[in-house]
Amino acid sequence: MNRIDELFKQKKERILSIYFTAGFPQLDDTVSIMEAIQAAGANIIEIGVPYSDPIADGPTIQESNNQALKNGMTLKVLFEQLKGFRERIHIPVILMGYLNPVVQYGMEAFCKTCKEVGIDGLILPDLPMQQYLTEYKHTFDAYDLRNTFLISPQTSEARIRQIDQHTDGFIYMVSSASITGAKKEVSPEQIAYFERVKAMNLKNPRLIGFGISDKPSFQTAAAHSHGAIIGSAFINVLRESTDLKEDIQEYIQGILA
Repeated sequence: MNRIDELFKQKKERILSIYFTAGFPQLDDTVSIMEAIQAAGANIIEIGVPYSDPIADGPTIQESNNQALKNGMTLKVLFEQLKGFRERIHIPVILMGYLNPVVQYGMEAFCKTCKEVGIDGLILPDLPMQQYLTEYKHTFDAYDLRNTFLISPQTSEARIRQIDQHTDGFIYMVSSASITGAKKEVSPEQIAYFERVKAMNLKNPRLIGFGISDKPSFQTAAAHSHGAIIGSAFINVLRESTDLKEDIQEYIQGILA
């Protein structure tokens, strides 16, 4: 069974997914960060593939993308780093990136390599659903990769149900119509959106991302979904860290405690 499916079958609440940019802060930090995330108790690792024009991301993740690219991170380098990681990492691992680098790499070759190294799923925010269904779904399925679509407060009910129909794994609920970035609190409007989607009784589990940064915002998100995704706030931890293992442990334990 795909590890993402297995996780959501076994755990129904308070799922924590941690995002970081591959090759940041240093080029060779990728696998050691993954190990620290798992050891600290997170449930999913989401590895960002750095891209020069990450349109959905705010300044924090953009800066980490720029630094990772300067460090020399590419898809080829990332796949080399990931070889053998499954000897140590047992939780689901997802790659998140933009379509252009993947198409340049070759979709078939990309999916094949993902399967070979042990990746469980993909998030490609700029991949149109129709293109996915007509051109790529059979390839994703052939290599047992779960594809995750994003929804936002502006996504219509019809569109959400269409996404739910064509999703295996989970749905990524963008908490607000904005770019990524850590925020201080969850607004009443966001709560109303969470409740509206929850009431739709979708078949797929939902994780809330964008603006989740600390224990209170994680608890709020988890009360209205199956859990949450933390990105920018974690990137800030990595940027300021003097001891990655220790600082990652302290941050994630502070969220889950």
